[in-house]
Amino acid sequence: MANSANDQEARLAQMRILVEELAGSSRRRRQEVAHKIATVAHTDASMVTPFVGSLMDALERPEAQTRWEVLDALTALVDEHAEEVAPAFEAAETALFDEDSAPVRLAGFVFLCRFGATSEERSDQVWPLLDEAIQCYHGDPEYRDMLVALLAFVQGAASAATKAALAERLKFDAENGASYVKSFSAQIIQACE
Repeated sequence: MANSANDQEARLAQMRILVEELAGSSRRRRQEVAHKIATVAHTDASMVTPFVGSLMDALERPEAQTRWEVLDALTALVDEHAEEVAPAFEAAETALFDEDSAPVRLAGFVFLCRFGATSEERSDQVWPLLDEAIQCYHGDPEYRDMLVALLAFVQGAASAATKAALAERLKFDAENGASYVKSFSAQIIQACE
C-alpha cells in the first residue's frame, strides 16, 4: 500500500514538472510537454486534475500545438470535472474561431461538445457556438471529426431544445448530403429523437 502511495506521489511530482514547463520559454518544449500531458489525461485523468489552473493558463501560449494539446487534455477531464474546467469555456470559444489553425478549431469544438454534453444548461450554453461552427466549417477537412463530436454531444445530457435545433440544422445534409456527411447527419438526427 505504501509503495502505491509513493508511486502516486512520484508520478504527481513528475506531472508537476511537466506542467511547469508549459510556462517555459521554449516553444518546442511547451509543445512536447503539452502532448505528454494530453496523453496522460486520456489514460489517467487524476494525474492531471490537480493542475487545471496551470493548463488553462497554457491556453494563452502563442503556438497552436500547445493550445490544441492542452484543450485535448482539458476535454479528457470534462466528464468528471466539468465545474473545474468550466473556466476554459472562453478559451475554447476563442479556439473555435482561430483563423490560423484547424487543429485548434477542432480542439475547441470537441471541448465545447463534451462540456455541453454534461448538462442541459451547458448544452444550451454551447449550442449557439456549435451552430455557428457547423455553418462556418461545413465541408472543411475537420468536419468529419466535428460530426463525431456532435454525435457524442447529443448522446449526453443535451436539452430537448438543443437537440431539436441541431436536428433542424443537419436535416438538409441528412436528406441531401453525400458520403459521411449524410450518414453522420442522419445518425445525429436519430440520436436527437
